[in-house]
Order: sequence, then structure tokens, then C-alpha cells
Amino acid sequence: MADADCLFCRITSRQVKADIVAETGELLAIKDSNPQAPTHLLVIPKEHIPTLADATDGHTVLLGSALQLANQLARQHQLSQGGYRVVVNTGAEAGQSVFHLHVHLLGGRPFRWPPG
Repeated sequence: MADADCLFCRITSRQVKADIVAETGELLAIKDSNPQAPTHLLVIPKEHIPTLADATDGHTVLLGSALQLANQLARQHQLSQGGYRVVVNTGAEAGQSVFHLHVHLLGGRPFRWPPG
């Protein structure tokens, strides 16, 4: 169910414009509007799930599909050889700013560990 106040719900319903790079029946992938790497894409479920902590067993296939789409996008953007990072921030203290579950795909530059 969509949340009328949620930015990503408005993007997935096309009420707000975004630079869409891929779409499936359940997912939308867009370019991040504030990129933290040369390639920074977001894979967003069309279903409103506030955080990963809110996902249920019924979301298992959806979560796997989101990771698989991130993998496909990494290949399309030639990130596989050099490496890439996939991130899911869960909660404000972890850096989540839009409370609609989404997967960040980042690549095109070296990353350090630990992050943050």
C-alpha cells in the first residue's frame, strides 16, 4: 500500500519525476539525486515497506529480486570487475533518510572499510 507522504511512493507512482534506469513489475531503479559515487543507483520496491526491519517472510522473493536487479545494473554499468557496494540503511541512526526500503548500488570509485 502506498504512503501519500512518502517520496519513493510518489516516484514509483510517477507523481514525482526521477531518472529511471530500470523497472520490473515490483521494482523501480533510479539514479540517486545526491550521488555519493560516480554510479549511485537506488533499487526501490513499489510496495511501501518503511525499513528492512519491517520486511516479513512474505517479502523474501521481493528482497532477492531487489538484490538481483542491483547485480544486473552493476553489470550494465561495468562495475563488476572493479567492484561495487550494495547498501541498505535501516533507521535514522544508520543514515536512512527516506523511510521506504531501498537498496543503494554504488560504484566507480574505491571504497574504504569500515564505512561511516
